[in-house]
Amino acid sequence: MQIERTKFGNTDLDVSLLGLGTAELGFSQASLSTVDRVLHEASDAGINVIDTAAMYGNAEESLGRTLIGRREQFHLFTKCGRHLPRLRGIRRSLRKIRRVVGEVLGEPSYEWHPTTLQANIENSLRRLRTDRIELMQLHSCSREILQRGDAITALQKAKQAGKVRYIGYSGDGDDALWAVRSGCFDAIQLSVNVADQQPLEDVIPLALTKGLGVIAKRPIANAVWRNAFQPDEEHLKTYWNRLNLLGYEFVRSSDAVAIALAFTLKTGVHTAIVGTTSFHHMRSNIAAIGRKDPAYDAIRERWKQIALQDWVAQM
Repeated sequence: MQIERTKFGNTDLDVSLLGLGTAELGFSQASLSTVDRVLHEASDAGINVIDTAAMYGNAEESLGRTLIGRREQFHLFTKCGRHLPRLRGIRRSLRKIRRVVGEVLGEPSYEWHPTTLQANIENSLRRLRTDRIELMQLHSCSREILQRGDAITALQKAKQAGKVRYIGYSGDGDDALWAVRSGCFDAIQLSVNVADQQPLEDVIPLALTKGLGVIAKRPIANAVWRNAFQPDEEHLKTYWNRLNLLGYEFVRSSDAVAIALAFTLKTGVHTAIVGTTSFHHMRSNIAAIGRKDPAYDAIRERWKQIALQDWVAQM
């Protein structure tokens, strides 16, 4: 089965409806042979989007080593910010001093300083062993950081220099809404799924109207319904609690993941990022992509009936 591709907003990229997330591969320190096999399976299915980030463990480094000879098969989406270049000795001490002084003066933390972002971009290019990145995203900085403008300018300079082709923002809620309204970005990545539907009321419709490429993260709500007990991680705990109140019947079926994924893909997003170290789960996600499920309207209606006002999008 070849996954369908669609035009990514106003860009000239055609993206597969399903994208490969690499957080789990990076944080689990997956072997190069595992990463190579995942890429092979993704490519065979027609997946051409890889989403990664500087802070995802060794994900970028592993991708750079395993993409040799097949770089042109994929669009590389990565993120900068929330990640400091490795510093040692006196340089680390100076970094700490600069952070404290910055806080006193009301300046952005060093993670979002233009110099840091520039270093992030250069290091991503080096780790990924490429001369350009298709999409560079600011990694969930606050609206206050966005409004200062210098973080956005750092990405715009990289775009002008040809190091990145397009720039985006990865985040949620009011921060994401500001990013879309700003007109500065080519793409937006946000949480949207059966347990996170608030973006369907504002961010996604506006982003589509403005021609941004829209990327869904957590498109199956981390399949959190599989947990018999409440998880510890904050956003998983939130999803688990919401799903208990929503009481969707489909979560008890063997097709639950396919139904959840079909829902997200019907929200207007251009690509949904799913990451796993399990080949079984990966094949299941790929098989689910063609599902035409009528449950969308029922899931939306249930959300409108049950969702509380404070059920905002999860970072």
